[in-house]
Amino acid sequence: MKLIYGVSDKPKFGQVLIFAFQQLLAILAATIAVPAIIGHGMSQSAALFGAGVGTIVYQLFTKFKSPVFLGSSFAFIGSMLAAFAGAVSIEAGYAGLIIGAAFAGLVYVIIALIVKFAGVNWISRLMPAVVIGPTVAIIGLSLAGNAVGDVLKFAAFDAVNGVYVMDAKGWIGLLCALVTIFGVMLSSVYGKKGLKLIPFIIGILAGYVVAAIFTVIGLKTGNETLQIINFGLFQNMQWYPDFTFLKAAKGFAAIDAQYIATIAVAYIPVAFVVFAEHIADHKNLSTIIDKDLLEEPGLHRTLLGDGIGSVVGAIFGGCPNTTYGESVGCVAITKNASVVTILATAIIAIVASFVAPFVTFLATIPNCVMGGVCITLYGFIAVSGLKMLQGVDLGNNKNLFVVSVILITGIGGMALQIGAVKITTIACALILGIITNLVVAKGKDEEQ
Repeated sequence: MKLIYGVSDKPKFGQVLIFAFQQLLAILAATIAVPAIIGHGMSQSAALFGAGVGTIVYQLFTKFKSPVFLGSSFAFIGSMLAAFAGAVSIEAGYAGLIIGAAFAGLVYVIIALIVKFAGVNWISRLMPAVVIGPTVAIIGLSLAGNAVGDVLKFAAFDAVNGVYVMDAKGWIGLLCALVTIFGVMLSSVYGKKGLKLIPFIIGILAGYVVAAIFTVIGLKTGNETLQIINFGLFQNMQWYPDFTFLKAAKGFAAIDAQYIATIAVAYIPVAFVVFAEHIADHKNLSTIIDKDLLEEPGLHRTLLGDGIGSVVGAIFGGCPNTTYGESVGCVAITKNASVVTILATAIIAIVASFVAPFVTFLATIPNCVMGGVCITLYGFIAVSGLKMLQGVDLGNNKNLFVVSVILITGIGGMALQIGAVKITTIACALILGIITNLVVAKGKDEEQ
């Protein structure tokens, strides 16, 4: 991919601020969604602060050579819920979040040490393009339902017939999503250089304006159907981050060995699962920037950055972090891989976490608008994975079986719960793909 700004390029200061704001919009919804799902008084502002700090830690470990933002990981939601469920108090639950993140970070550190001394060639042999390509595609495709669900947030889903039943509010939400999608596409395809770099800002603002017009009319006329944006969020703004370590300070005394063991069982296996996703994300990003991040700065550095960044982020916000596919998609679409942009995004996230009106404004962006953006983001992730297969001979049954197994199990949503451990769809698809590839690897190449 021909980049407009490479990894080491430094756009002008004003441009950096705009590009960073766009990255923030791309990662925002998922980052603040995790604490909202967990509940128990977890702070979305603190999660945003933790994501910013975690990203800076990641960049330090990777020598500022990997242009990706770290945000709250959905993979650890079950682990985080287990921390609260097994705690004797809310404060002890917060302490459990920090201990759990430390366990997960330790897994990454151990794997990083192994990679440091054993190298990464074994990973390339274990996960060649025929395995990693469709796995990356699954990362995007597995999120497709989330994007469509957000676009049609205001429509009622008929589970019996598997369709969305459209009413007036559903149509308005769909209209806002379409305005957002075409705003992103048109500015990216037909815009001049400046607009090509900020298609998400253009799309989101266009969708938000349309939603705001309907909402204002609805508020003036008392018609709830037209009220797409929840401006009521401004009435109960949280003016400062409620940091996890402050709540956890009173909870450590109530923790015993049994609870620590429970936390270890909840977090450690998930960390191994997320390791597989870490590989896929960095392989994908390597393809986009045309530099193998597993070689330079090295997989051991990306693992250390991800692991330690997760621990630091959890201390402030409670949520272990992970490299975000939305961030990678933003780099791919805008062709801006500048690490300066990622650092600026992290700093803005930290500062913004203390500015309640700003965080609240971001929270008022309706799901239908963010869903429109995510259709393009997740689509680009899927396509970038498929592009990895361009050099793979799919006329050869050896390769065809590997790709088929990964795509079907991934799109089919194969996810397994084994005791307290949930193996995600992506991890299941990747594991089965690796096994399939090992089984058929010694088969004879077919003559075309």
